Amino acid sequence: MFRSAPPTVQVRLESNPPGADAKTSLGPGCKTPCSVSVPGPSTPFTVDYVLSKYQPASVPVNLIKTPGDFTTPASVTTDPNPVFAELQPAVPPKPVKKPHRPKPRKPKPAAAAPAAAPPDAAPAAGTPFPDPNAGTR
Repeated sequence: MFRSAPPTVQVRLESNPPGADAKTSLGPGCKTPCSVSVPGPSTPFTVDYVLSKYQPASVPVNLIKTPGDFTTPASVTTDPNPVFAELQPAVPPKPVKKPHRPKPRKPKPAAAAPAAAPPDAAPAAGTPFPDPNAGTR
């Protein structure tokens, strides 16, 4: 009895930016842009993309089975084809800011009231008022 090898499906893997590591959930993988041959899957699968400084991405892949007839063999194709991922830049973590705590304020010293001048002292220079004790001498 003759058994043919299970059919394989050629899947094109692409990313923007290129150079991502792409791996199918069925096992095969490569660095984009590239093509992998996966065994004829019977269920949908995913392709995971990983690239340094970018957020990882996962793209679901559906299967389209075309039944054969007397003149053409059955075939399986993938949707999408090529499998493409638009990788987003990884946002660097924001530095952790310590909560702002105001420094305790020191109470300001009370403004000292000017010392009263003794009654026989001369008036301060530059005052507009005459010395009330000036005429009692």
